[in-house]
Amino acid sequence: MTAELVRGQNHTLPQTRLEIRVSAGSPVVAGATLGDERGTVRGAEWIAHPASHRVPGLEVSRQAAADHRLAVDLDALPAEVHRVTVVLALPMGAGRPVSFGAVAAPFVAVTGLDGTEIATFTLTGLDTESAVSALELYRRQGAWKVRAVGQGYAAGLAGLFADQGVAEAAETAAAIQEAVASGLARSVTPPPRTTEGERVRHPAGPAAAGAQAPAPPVPEAQPAEPLGDPASARTEAPGGGPIDYAHPRRQTSAPPPPPPTAPPAAPGQPPRPVAGDATGWSMDERLYNQIWGMFEDLARAVAAYRSAVDFAESRMDQELDRALSDPRNRIGGAGDRAREAARAKRDELTGRAREALERDLAQLAAESAVVEPALPAAYAGWDNPVWHAYRVPMEIPMALRLGDLRLGEAPDLRIPLLVRLPLERGIWIDSGRTASETAASTTGDQLRGPAVETAVTLAARLLAVYPAGEFSVHVVDPAGSAAGQLSPLVGSGVLAGPPAAGAEGVASVLAHLTRRVDLVQMAIRAGAADALPPDLDTGEHLLIVNDFPHGFDDRAVTQLRYLADEGPSVGVHLLMVADREDARAYGPVLDPLWRSLLRITPVADDHLADPWVGHAWTYEPLRTPQGSRVLEQVLALVAEARRGGRR
Repeated sequence: MTAELVRGQNHTLPQTRLEIRVSAGSPVVAGATLGDERGTVRGAEWIAHPASHRVPGLEVSRQAAADHRLAVDLDALPAEVHRVTVVLALPMGAGRPVSFGAVAAPFVAVTGLDGTEIATFTLTGLDTESAVSALELYRRQGAWKVRAVGQGYAAGLAGLFADQGVAEAAETAAAIQEAVASGLARSVTPPPRTTEGERVRHPAGPAAAGAQAPAPPVPEAQPAEPLGDPASARTEAPGGGPIDYAHPRRQTSAPPPPPPTAPPAAPGQPPRPVAGDATGWSMDERLYNQIWGMFEDLARAVAAYRSAVDFAESRMDQELDRALSDPRNRIGGAGDRAREAARAKRDELTGRAREALERDLAQLAAESAVVEPALPAAYAGWDNPVWHAYRVPMEIPMALRLGDLRLGEAPDLRIPLLVRLPLERGIWIDSGRTASETAASTTGDQLRGPAVETAVTLAARLLAVYPAGEFSVHVVDPAGSAAGQLSPLVGSGVLAGPPAAGAEGVASVLAHLTRRVDLVQMAIRAGAADALPPDLDTGEHLLIVNDFPHGFDDRAVTQLRYLADEGPSVGVHLLMVADREDARAYGPVLDPLWRSLLRITPVADDHLADPWVGHAWTYEPLRTPQGSRVLEQVLALVAEARRGGRR
């Protein structure tokens, strides 16, 4: 499986004979340097470049080109070599680009000899630099790893070589450019650009949440949960039949590109944000994929910034170590000057990284400002005016918004957390205290009310986005402790029945839903979906469980686990409001239950992680505006549509 690296990230190399492939939008010079334990290049004989394309264990291209293949045999390197740095530079000459900011971002891949990709890295964020250290293969405790570097140099190859300790850096750089100039006529023409735009759009999207665009497993000790989008297949009735919970508009072929909706940006300016500029078969799908792309872009922009800051700090430490290892620098002002110079360089690097981050954040904020007002009700927050024009839909949307995601570097930029429909896993609203600042300052009892309110708003959104009569909600509230919070659902008449109370009520609801799951599964396996009992509701069902495990005996716990595991594939979904500590008496028996559910919180909490760089994303639940009656109005329309369907 290919590791898609960001700046600073490393990956273990499973073999020592490798190929490094470089792809750029215009001809570039590709070379490599060998470094010792300190990363120092001891001489020109440790540099592979077009004028000297072979060194022990390494061979590079002899000319500038848009595509390169570098051969590496780590076992053949000199014993003193602990680091191989892949270097890219722009060739000099009239009419040639003078900086990487003026060309497409280079792409570098480390592959095996059979072409299988091991790790890839796209060098984004470059500006005035004309040379860059792209990748670094390094030896650590006898094993080789690859690290994405992406460190650019405005001073070109001369500045890069000087930074690596090459004694005659300027002369070596000049010799390389002279050798390249004679071979530019043989440069490879860059490949044609794709028509889908700069951002790579994935067919399935974010989530963290859930979804299938985020659908994370619930953790044991509540560490960050991974986000992903497992678009797993749904159970379908052979030959058709009334039970088919696959999304009716999911396509297996490639979607068409988005239609042009805005004029191109001026040269040198960022593209103008447009709602629905991703690929997809419908506007809903294009918006869904666009939100996924925004999620990825924010993750990678922040990862690049954090990596650059870490690199700047590490480089400052290394420079201070080298300067102060000389006893002569510890006397007088030499040591102070070394510290000041190292810190100044650190500040310069971090400042440039922050400027790049601010540019990316500004572009994403502009895109969010365009996308948010264009979202359909299923994707929109409760404060979106689209709810004022709400009507019960005729078909199921592609996804549902569960909340928002943000990172500390961009607290005002929120990315919608979407889950695909039909739901592929249950949801657990954690009413216990967590490590977040908001939850830590709140007692467990104070979190129970907001947790039930969160469950009510989620149930209302699910009811609102399904066609009338195709989604039913059942509530189990054994002690009746959530009567106040459940009143919007109860008062509107949208529930399948009154909230079940006591052990008998719990047993009755669980038996009803368990029977439904059993019958549908048996009918599907036997290919007899048309033979289901006439009283069986083939629509989707949601079971809200409050204060688990209160009111549950061992049999009820077993049935609940069964519904969590088997229910989603046949349209029975679980929404639990629970504090895991309340069920600690069951020990590890319930661990599979917690892991099977998507965990969210009633207050802001950073327990979700993206699949690329593992950022801890802060999740925020959706709230209705203060004093607004939008929830009651939407539920009233849903109830009216349900009554009309029964007449």
